[in-house]
Amino acid sequence: MLLLTNPTADDYAEHAGRQLVTVLSAELCRSEAVPMLLRLWIRDCPDMVASQQQTLADVAARFTTRLNLGVASIYTTQLGGQELAPGLRLPRVKAMTLAVAGRFVMLRTERDNGSLE
Repeated sequence: MLLLTNPTADDYAEHAGRQLVTVLSAELCRSEAVPMLLRLWIRDCPDMVASQQQTLADVAARFTTRLNLGVASIYTTQLGGQELAPGLRLPRVKAMTLAVAGRFVMLRTERDNGSLE
C-alpha cells in the first residue's frame, strides 16, 4: 500500500514550489533586502513571488535528485546563488525531504551561512 502512496517527482516539485515561495517571500521581501529602486517598482513583493510558484517548482525540479526507496523517497534539492537582479541574489538552500504516504517531511535544511534548521 505504501508503494502506491509514495509521492512522485512531480508531486515533490509542486511541494518545493510552495516552499520556495515561502522562503523567498521571507528572504527577498524584507525592506532591507530589496534595493530602493526595486522597492519603488515592486508594489507587492509577496504577491510577485507567489506569482512565480510554477517557475520556482520547475527550478526546484531541475536541481533535485531523488533516491527512490520504493515505499518512500528522499529528495535532495540544492539551489541558489543566482542573481535575480543587480544586487539581489537567490539565497543558497539545500534541503533533504522524506516523501512517504503522500506526505513530505523536511529532514534537514542548510542556508547561505551553512546553518542547519
